Amino acid sequence: MALDIKICGLKTDTAMAAALAGGASHVGFIFFAKSPRFIEPSEAGRLREAATGKASAVAVTVDASDAFLDEIVQKMRPDMMQLHGSESPARLTAVKARYGLPVMKALSVSQTADLERVKPFIGIADRFLFDAKPPKGSELPGGNGVSFDWDILTGLDAGVDYMLSGGLNAANIGDALRLANPPGIDISSGVESAPGVKDPVLIEQFFRAVRAATDNRAA
Repeated sequence: MALDIKICGLKTDTAMAAALAGGASHVGFIFFAKSPRFIEPSEAGRLREAATGKASAVAVTVDASDAFLDEIVQKMRPDMMQLHGSESPARLTAVKARYGLPVMKALSVSQTADLERVKPFIGIADRFLFDAKPPKGSELPGGNGVSFDWDILTGLDAGVDYMLSGGLNAANIGDALRLANPPGIDISSGVESAPGVKDPVLIEQFFRAVRAATDNRAA
């Protein structure tokens, strides 16, 4: 099975081009005002055109209202919604019914017991994203550049489809793939030269590191 790779928090044509050139399967746009990666829905809609037929465009929101989700769906036209806040299973069900789009639910984990939080979402979420818990005092649910103990994911039910996120970069992706063997990976701050500023060179280096790691696993 091919590894899905999501480059998240895209804001520029240059970064989008680098993500697609590297072979991203998913491109993510952040609609959370406190994030340095925030983008207006209309601008995300313009950028996502380049991904048509190449990668799935993901709208990332945090406890967003129906009105804001309506605007995002209308102006961006996402292929998938990612709910990265405290949304309940009922909220996921409502979002899926309202827009007819697949939904990925992000969960913050730091220990094996945290994986129990997956169970209420089974059969509702189309995919999960496992991220590290944010540092104390951070207002950002993701994109903090911190990782967690990937070994805990070995205890996850084999039928759970997910993306691994949190503190990934070119230097550690080989270890992440070896330890967790995830179906997909998600990176944001690990390919930035400054918060919210994607670096095409770092994006290229990351894809190169992923290819090297997957080639080693195959060998």
